[in-house]
Amino acid sequence: MSEDGNFDVIVVGSGMSGGIAAKEFAERGIKTLVLERGKQTERGTDYVGEGMEPWDMEFRDRVDPKLADSDYAKQQTCYAFRESTRNFFINDRENPYSEADGAPFAWLRGDQVGGKSLMWARQSYRWSEMDFAANKADGHGTDWPIRYADVKPWYEHIERFVGISGSEEGLPQLPDSIFQPAMDMTCVEKAAKAGIEAEFPDRRFMIGRAAHLTEPTEEQLSLGRGSCQYRNQCERGCSFGAYYSSVAGALPAAERTGNMTLMPDSMVERILYDPATKRATGVRVVNRKTKERQDISARVIFLCASTIGTLQVLLNSTSETFQNGFANSSGVLGQYIMDHHTRIGAIGRMPGFADKYFAGRRPNGIYVARYSNLDNRTDGEFLRGYGYQGNSSRSSWTRALGGSDFGAGLKDKLRQPGDWYLRLQAFGEHLPSADNRVTLHPSKTDPLGLPQVHMDVRWGENEKKMRVAMKRDAVAMLEAAGAADIEPFETESIPGHCIHEMGGARMGRDPKTSVLNSYNQCHDVENVFATDGSAFASVACQNPSLTFMALTARAVDYAAQKMKEGTI
Repeated sequence: MSEDGNFDVIVVGSGMSGGIAAKEFAERGIKTLVLERGKQTERGTDYVGEGMEPWDMEFRDRVDPKLADSDYAKQQTCYAFRESTRNFFINDRENPYSEADGAPFAWLRGDQVGGKSLMWARQSYRWSEMDFAANKADGHGTDWPIRYADVKPWYEHIERFVGISGSEEGLPQLPDSIFQPAMDMTCVEKAAKAGIEAEFPDRRFMIGRAAHLTEPTEEQLSLGRGSCQYRNQCERGCSFGAYYSSVAGALPAAERTGNMTLMPDSMVERILYDPATKRATGVRVVNRKTKERQDISARVIFLCASTIGTLQVLLNSTSETFQNGFANSSGVLGQYIMDHHTRIGAIGRMPGFADKYFAGRRPNGIYVARYSNLDNRTDGEFLRGYGYQGNSSRSSWTRALGGSDFGAGLKDKLRQPGDWYLRLQAFGEHLPSADNRVTLHPSKTDPLGLPQVHMDVRWGENEKKMRVAMKRDAVAMLEAAGAADIEPFETESIPGHCIHEMGGARMGRDPKTSVLNSYNQCHDVENVFATDGSAFASVACQNPSLTFMALTARAVDYAAQKMKEGTI
């Protein structure tokens, strides 16, 4: 704390963005309080499923269906939700939210220090110049007040700290990162790469870019992090710190400076505002265990509570000055919510590799970079674009066998690996629209007495047109790869499923049409910043976490300089 007993900075949230904010402020000698609504989590100690085999757990690592359907109705739709990870997910029944009729939304949330950085799929991709310029080019959404050149040095800063494994490809639409050595492809993936790129020269098939250490630096080793062990149990937590999370990286880095204080079980109810100075003075916090309320002061506030969590705080921070939400003179707060649409693609059997297998459990897949509408062209069917994530695998002893197999014959077949398969799943961009929004319910509240979040987010016609091409192209690429028995798939994809929700407090050049400026700073209140996904004006088609962290580090650098100058 500072000499007057107050903190210099309050960071709301300890996940992907909050952890980086805490680290960057603390390493600059700035006294920082991190408020986390979730429970305390210690690396290793609280990774309850780490290293366990399915047969060592009740229900073979499946969650009791009665519990899943009642307490985790939405959380169970996440790829990472199992009995071994359930302690990381929020309880839906205890933390309800509201949805508009005909607009289901899956709000998938972490419930611990580190937030969703303990549960993410670790895919890490830079955005390109094309992505930051897309809104201006086609007129959907407001123009980003920044471009790739503004973010590039901060991508480099974050990549050196986090550690990203991957291959250099030289693609303008997917700029290379500062990489640690790439993980290897399987024999099937190498063959698929050759076939797909020969048939479609504009489609680059590559190993995924993942936040996994393959050659740790001295700084990473000093934090107790080590190389990936290829266990592929990442979502359970990693005591090695091999994959990046706030708990393994940013928070320990902040803690060792002596400048960070962490308060778990602390839900921020609202931002406190002084109309005389036109500045925020602090926040009101609700203790989730005792329900006691406490006001805490600070010079600067960074909102990093996840997109919807940050919007909940801003919308609830009404006052005489801001009657429709904090720093909302533009009236767009809560609007232009976006996610990626997915759960569509194809899978095919890859013949000819029966004598090939692989060692270890690689916690990474492959990636096909966007190839449609490059340079913000419109090729006719739809606007923007999509990429693919996928993987190859061999079916295991759990596969179904013929009904005539039994006894010694069955046992013998189960000792042999099954066929190789290659799966491609598309991730598409969601156009910004004012109709997609978050509000607070006028009458429903949660157990802490706070208004429930009300979601009204839908896919538009552009997304529906894009999905036709996403499935069609997946089939065509598998054919080029040499696959047989190709089966296209499409399951229900609702907003929130991708856990990449963005928007609602967008950055922009004009205070009349945006909430934040080019440094994630509120146009209306200069000592409040939002650096999580709520700040985004569009979503590109790449996973956003790397960009969350880069923009957070950039905003901290700006805020720290203004604090030093005494202007905020």
